[in-house]
Amino acid sequence: MSADTRPLALVLTQVAVADGLAAACALGKVPIDAVPSPIGAFAVCRDVDGDGPARAATVISQLLKQIPVVLIERRDGLVTASRWEMGQRVGDLAPGLMLDGAPPELEDLMLGTRTLAELDGVVSSTTMSRWKAMRILARAARRGRRSRLTG
Repeated sequence: MSADTRPLALVLTQVAVADGLAAACALGKVPIDAVPSPIGAFAVCRDVDGDGPARAATVISQLLKQIPVVLIERRDGLVTASRWEMGQRVGDLAPGLMLDGAPPELEDLMLGTRTLAELDGVVSSTTMSRWKAMRILARAARRGRRSRLTG
């Protein structure tokens, strides 16, 4: 089996759960598949043409407010990485450093050795209704308030 070399764009986040990231993206109308990982869920962009990845990074970084996100793209055999905060690209990063220590799911996707269909726990923003997305985010907000009160 040969490695997949099609364009790929991932947005790394610190969101704890994939369904929370997918819900936020569903409300923001960003077509992604959210993948759980030990360091936080990451978004696999469904629109990798033109400014699709930059739009996803813009919207996700706006939704997450003060928390930076990283956009990693594989295109024409090259991997690039950039940091985004509050809807703005704030700088470039060394892609090798971003991949060093990355969860196996992310590394496998970037190297093209596994497909999204082969990963567990993937949640799509495109099939999630607005109602379900709001319920997931409200439930997460309630849990967050409780943990701040008891923690």
